Amino acid sequence: MKEILVETSARHVHVTQETLETLFGKGAALEVRAMLSQPGQYVSNQKVDLVGYKVNKATGEKVETRIKGVSILGPCRKADQVEVSATEARTLGVKAPIRESGDVAGSAGCKLVGPCGEVELSEGVIIAKRHIHMTNADAAELGVSNGEIVKLEVNTAGRSLIFGDVVVRVRDDFALACHIDTDESNACNGAGVVYGKIVK
Repeated sequence: MKEILVETSARHVHVTQETLETLFGKGAALEVRAMLSQPGQYVSNQKVDLVGYKVNKATGEKVETRIKGVSILGPCRKADQVEVSATEARTLGVKAPIRESGDVAGSAGCKLVGPCGEVELSEGVIIAKRHIHMTNADAAELGVSNGEIVKLEVNTAGRSLIFGDVVVRVRDDFALACHIDTDESNACNGAGVVYGKIVK
């Protein structure tokens, strides 16, 4: 079975042009810091703080929570989206659902804070469902189809495991790679270059 690159997708934010300008000023544009494995996608130089809150059980007081310096990925999108791990969602005090990217209706909210302004999101915070990007040719070779749920075996030093509930995402402008979050990467000792195989 063909090996698939397994990449750790750290916490990040996708924003609309309107949100970008609120956070960084009128006419702001994302600046490319590094290209990502998916064609046309990149990490920008711009970063924001994520702000939520927790309730002090003893006093009932709301206590602000904050994760600083979260990268914005480009290019801008049609909707704002924040992707965090389950651990980070707990840190923020938000009940983020496990969703595919783009499926943000009824998800958790938080505040984005930039150098020029703030944006309160009523929804958009998710824990990204682990997934494999691939082209139609890759899908044919691997014997899978768009939207199919598969298992991916990852063999690493001391923490090999099989991930279930991995969604296949097929589009000809994708590059073959599986994306997992930092919690999942830690669970499989996924540091460095890691490959996995689909298991039936």
